[in-house]
Amino acid sequence: MLKSTQNQLFPNGNGTNNGINGGNGTNQGSSSNNIDTGQLQVNVVRRGTRIPVDNVTVRISFTGEPNRTLEQVQTDGNGQTATIDLDAPPVEYSLDENQPMQPYSEYTIEVNAEGYEPEVVSGVQILSGIKALSRIEMTPLVTTPENNNNPIAIGPHTLYGDYPPKIAESETKPVTGSGEIVLSRVVVPEFIIVHDGPPSDSSANNYYERYRDYIKNVASSEIYATWPRATIEANVLAIMSFTLNRVYTEWYRNKGYDFTITSSTAYDHKYIHGRNIFDTIDRIVDELFANYLSRPNVIQPILTQYCDGKRVSCPQWMRQWESKTLGDRGYTPIEILRYFYGDSMFINVADEISGIPASWPGSNLSAGSSGAKVRQLQEQLTRISQDYPYIPAVNADGIYGQATADAVRRFQDVFGLPQTGVVDYPTWYKISEIYVGVSRIAELV
Repeated sequence: MLKSTQNQLFPNGNGTNNGINGGNGTNQGSSSNNIDTGQLQVNVVRRGTRIPVDNVTVRISFTGEPNRTLEQVQTDGNGQTATIDLDAPPVEYSLDENQPMQPYSEYTIEVNAEGYEPEVVSGVQILSGIKALSRIEMTPLVTTPENNNNPIAIGPHTLYGDYPPKIAESETKPVTGSGEIVLSRVVVPEFIIVHDGPPSDSSANNYYERYRDYIKNVASSEIYATWPRATIEANVLAIMSFTLNRVYTEWYRNKGYDFTITSSTAYDHKYIHGRNIFDTIDRIVDELFANYLSRPNVIQPILTQYCDGKRVSCPQWMRQWESKTLGDRGYTPIEILRYFYGDSMFINVADEISGIPASWPGSNLSAGSSGAKVRQLQEQLTRISQDYPYIPAVNADGIYGQATADAVRRFQDVFGLPQTGVVDYPTWYKISEIYVGVSRIAELV
């Protein structure tokens, strides 16, 4: 673990908080003692894949002072940097809805590697006590006269920035006579297409995002990763259900658009292209990603709308800051959701998950397990090991022995999962995700 060499937040000596507030000089007179620590790990992959890029030079600076280097590190054979400690505002800033100060610090990441276009991401958000994960995609150099890679600038978090409130919609869509429903069952897609603006903005970019990556992006943009686990789960379930309603009803395609969902908070959720996510949210999404919210006798996922409950009022929807208070009081995720949406709300599981070689076997795989699912697991781990040499290849004999357990444990270490050596639900689908990402170039880049 590396500790940032920048230990004071007033580099200009003028009482302007250039570190905590991203260098925009709005936090006047803050005390330099009001400093906590967050963490950052950068993962660099080849664009459109999960193939790691090693020996990348990663340079970190305050977003407000991009020319002053705080840390410079290299990626390892897994395309990852060491975990770096960075200054962050006090954790209380993200736990108190009445706190006006920005609750996260902002940093800029520059990455350079031989044979690749350089990349820059500014506004990377660091919260106290939380590990931020920044996956940066690098494009191999091509002989073209110009570099088309524009720097990524991460905008403000929705609980801190100023965004338009959600335009109210019915929580379910007509299913007879409208021609809207094209799916007969709920399916978790491999990819969704995100329109980076309101629906009417034809100049906005469309981004192809893996479904889980999209959910992690939105959750990291719309709730604070410092909140209670039950609150994060409730909000993630609401985000996933809303998104799957858009998928199930083909809402925008049936209006003549060529995308699944938008990044406009007036219509959908805030997606910020290239933003970092947080490890607490990352783990929860991997555990829950096939779930959504239902009501009795309604097939489609519920369009679970919400607001912050502070600047925007929404009596019939979930209010985010209040959901945090309920989490503090010990409410479970479903209790939080029913508090806002009523007792008829329940958690459902999608019928199908697209883009995976095979479905979850239904129970954990561990020492002593055997059969076709174990063999498939071993084959996938061996293919992954070609790009992640830290993970050993294993003999695909269909028997879960010590070598398989060790390979699983190494995989879990690389991808931030509990190092149990047991293939549980999150590990199974993470292995599937990485296997697909390294064994074929994504069709949608």
